[in-house]
Amino acid sequence: MVVKPYSEVVNGNVRIRTFDSNIDSDELVWHRDRMTRTVTVLESDNWKFQMDDELPRCLNIGDVLNIPKETYHRVIAGKGKLIVRIEEHG
Repeated sequence: MVVKPYSEVVNGNVRIRTFDSNIDSDELVWHRDRMTRTVTVLESDNWKFQMDDELPRCLNIGDVLNIPKETYHRVIAGKGKLIVRIEEHG
């Protein structure tokens, strides 16, 4: 069983994902997803997001990220929790 660096609640194609404040940064790896995702930031305290070949950017409450499928990206830990709403698209 693979241990994920987050907890989540899934309802259809929507996920509410929570990253804890005490996460080990080694668990936040570069990865890509099989589906395009729209990510809305619900809670963030100095967390950052980085796409391949781009500089990290701060995640603020209300930010909406569009992540095309098969595009490398990662999150970088901040202080408190990071909570995001993820909607997957074909």
